[in-house]
Amino acid sequence: MPGARFWRSASIRLAALYAILFAVSAGAMTGVLWWSTSHLLNQTVDSAIVTDARALSVYWANGGEAEMSQAINDRMLGDIDDVSIYLLADDAYHPKIGNLLAWPPGVDRTDVYYEFPIARAGQRSVVRVRYWDLPNGYHLLIGRDVQARAQLRDVLASSLAWGLLLLVGLGTVGGVLVRVVLARMLANVSVTARAIAAGDLSRRVKLSKRGDEFDELAVTINDMLDRISRLMDGVLQVSNAIAHDLRTPITRARARLEDANRDDASVESLRSAIDRATSDLDGAVAVFQALLRIAEIESGARRSAFATIDLVPVLTDLAELYEAVADESGKKFKLTLPPLSGRAHSAQATLTTYGDRDMIQQALANLLDNALKYSPPGASVELRAARDGTDVRIDVIDQGPGMSDADMKRATERFFRAEAARNSPGSGLGLALVQAVALLHGRDLALSHGNPGLVATLRLPRAKLVVGEDGAAQPNAPQAKAAHV
Repeated sequence: MPGARFWRSASIRLAALYAILFAVSAGAMTGVLWWSTSHLLNQTVDSAIVTDARALSVYWANGGEAEMSQAINDRMLGDIDDVSIYLLADDAYHPKIGNLLAWPPGVDRTDVYYEFPIARAGQRSVVRVRYWDLPNGYHLLIGRDVQARAQLRDVLASSLAWGLLLLVGLGTVGGVLVRVVLARMLANVSVTARAIAAGDLSRRVKLSKRGDEFDELAVTINDMLDRISRLMDGVLQVSNAIAHDLRTPITRARARLEDANRDDASVESLRSAIDRATSDLDGAVAVFQALLRIAEIESGARRSAFATIDLVPVLTDLAELYEAVADESGKKFKLTLPPLSGRAHSAQATLTTYGDRDMIQQALANLLDNALKYSPPGASVELRAARDGTDVRIDVIDQGPGMSDADMKRATERFFRAEAARNSPGSGLGLALVQAVALLHGRDLALSHGNPGLVATLRLPRAKLVVGEDGAAQPNAPQAKAAHV
């Protein structure tokens, strides 16, 4: 039904809530204002009555009934506005002097102010009175005509009521305006979302350029859509790259097996063909394993294995391994660690981080493999580690052909290979895996020119150390930032 759909609208509910809150606030403010004004007027009248009673009690103390009667008569004669009410009565409440014909019914307590209508000079009026008991059974009633005050109060109440209606109307209009603005902004997001769902990934939420919260929401949504678009492009590129890179080894393996099956070959030839085909298929399987490992890292599944580790033994082991590899290929290898200071077991003698030891070791191995692969004979490869603020900075420096600025921007894409690496073996997944490891640890991988060669910088979060009772440094809580994977 249209009505039910109307009230299901979030903007309508928000506008109605705004109007209700505005009306309640306005009503509360109006009520407080009316009560405060009425209370102030009553206090003024009551104060005048009490002051008058104290003055008349002096006359009673000095001269009794006669003196008080004369004082009351003088007050009534001097009351130009005719607003004062007096009545002196005997012990039977019979009037002795005053401007009331009889004692008002129901006025029987001395600690209460009474307010009631009366007829004065042929007109209806309202008085506010209080009475006191006097010696010898006499009673004194003092009051004020509050008809003007009652009229003022009625006018004030009427004005406040109209003001309340005006405020409710303004609140309703404000609620409708909120509904219109909110509906317009939501319509903008809805139109964009429907276009995206229909396949138009180029659509974005329009900005009002006012810099308000809606613009912040629009910017966040657009950033999300940009990232989704980049991921979609990446999926497409990865799919194309997989099809391209795996087609060759699989086709080659198939051709070798067909040739071996078709030709009247010897057992040795068949085994050789099978071995070559197996090698080709192992390469294809290695690509799939690398892709699965990158996906596993990016999903954060390996974060449960994080611990505080010392990188110095890891770097030392890698240096021993790759120094031997470098010697075999006629290259030089150098390891540079941060300088030690103080005692051998102090915090300065360690290089701690919080992460997965195996993943960090594999990432550094990928960087070192690339550095040695693309460095010419006689060149030097350096593995350098240092503390950099809250980070551990690890540089792998080679003297190879390097990369152009354009290639550096795409180097961490899956299956991307720079021009200098087109003719060398590899799948183009090494730097992608290193980047995934860096992001999982809350840091990143950066490439820069080495002049000559390339500098690959892997950053990792430093971890705190505490010194134990024996003076040895012990790992404590990490200083890692939140990962963005």
